[in-house]
Amino acid sequence: MDLSRRSLLSSGEVLADLTAVGLNGRPSSTDSSSFVDVVVIGAGLSGLTATRELKRQGHRVRLLEAKDHIGGRMVNQRVAGNGVIDLGGQWGGKTHHRFRALTDELGLKRYPSYYDGKGIFLWNGKAHTTELFANFNRAIGFSNPDDIDLPISEKEAALKLWKELFDIASTISADQPWTSPNAEELDATPVSQWLAERRASPLAQWMFGWICRGGGAQVFEPYEASMLHLAWTLAVAPPQETPEEWLLFDGAGEVAKRLAAELGPDVLLNSPVATIAQNEDGVLIVYGDCQTVRAQAAVVAVPPVLRLNIQFDPPLPARFVQLMQRTPMPSKWKVLAVYPTAFWRQQGFCAAGSGNLSVLEQTADACPPSGQPGIIASFVSGNRVGTFSQLSDQRQRELILQDLVSLWGPQAAKPLELVIKRWTEDPWQTGGYGLTRSPGAWTAFGSCWQDAFGKVFWAGTEQSTRWPGYYEGAIEAGLVSARQATKVLT
Repeated sequence: MDLSRRSLLSSGEVLADLTAVGLNGRPSSTDSSSFVDVVVIGAGLSGLTATRELKRQGHRVRLLEAKDHIGGRMVNQRVAGNGVIDLGGQWGGKTHHRFRALTDELGLKRYPSYYDGKGIFLWNGKAHTTELFANFNRAIGFSNPDDIDLPISEKEAALKLWKELFDIASTISADQPWTSPNAEELDATPVSQWLAERRASPLAQWMFGWICRGGGAQVFEPYEASMLHLAWTLAVAPPQETPEEWLLFDGAGEVAKRLAAELGPDVLLNSPVATIAQNEDGVLIVYGDCQTVRAQAAVVAVPPVLRLNIQFDPPLPARFVQLMQRTPMPSKWKVLAVYPTAFWRQQGFCAAGSGNLSVLEQTADACPPSGQPGIIASFVSGNRVGTFSQLSDQRQRELILQDLVSLWGPQAAKPLELVIKRWTEDPWQTGGYGLTRSPGAWTAFGSCWQDAFGKVFWAGTEQSTRWPGYYEGAIEAGLVSARQATKVLT
């Protein structure tokens, strides 16, 4: 019987039959399902980490991945000039100890991010050459406020609100943000409303929009999330701790490839999961073309809202479903411009650019130490993705290059290669990195955030209480889920 994934999702009869046959005792001779200790769903870094940890403990594990490749949002590719780019995340940070240790273990070499030189802050068409400012709590974008030719009163008013945001972040509980001081009020207040109540200037509104759309743990428009959520993202992923401190010569995507090589045939690609059924005996997973596998436990390592694409029997708790529905995938594209050499370095710049650009959110140097090839990484974020996606590929390219030229001059107009990774158009991903929560979601539904569901445990970088949205968070969540699953194994 040839069943599509969609028909499986809607077929209660198939689920009932599989539950009856698959979870009670050993299979009959005609039952093709197989047995493992744990099934892990999703072969991003978190799922790979959980699988590796469980196998190291001697458990039988099967890792199911819907796509035709491993890595999730951890993907690299070769480009012109014998370069390597990461289509997803690429940086490691000063306090990303697990990620650093993993790269050492895999024999991958790191190099420091390039911050030698000045940056550009573009405001209303004028480029301000600025020193990078180490104190993020007092910076405007990446820039020293003293280098930006705007009225002192406007800069100070914006920085006052900026300081208020970081003061709030210092009071937020990482594990239980809904228990933080003034949590109800903060969670009921969208960031945009908070700014309007304080009559924020255009500069202040830009600063808050920039951190909302461009941070590592968050990607949302200021009206899409509450002040509690924004402050929480800054508490669990502090920008002051330099989360973009280093890169990998072979790209971060090489980490996923080497982990998958270790796991070998236990990783199954093109295997989307349709159903997870469970009872006191264990779990039964339906995947691919109505294939089944049974286990004592399951780890689901996919972004929160994508968990709802799986049919659960018994159903997920209503509060948990409500929380997932209020955790949409972020609208994020990544843009990488490849040049023969890092010409900006020769001009005394480090490619750190920000400001009220027309399309791009910010730019960063993503080159190897040699500067060959020269690579500038950037992003299209938030609502801009919606409008930008309606344009032709040629028009998208033109607008991106216009922004790059406005920051880095005419040489930026002629890249060897311009790569646009449209994460929202990936059918199994539907969005980029970051964790978005709708206003009110934390205080109304957040207390079930870390709850396991019987023998089903959750992983994925969004599940982490430290560095969600980053590879560090993905590793932490993978390790935690492996420990949780181990406790139910008999």
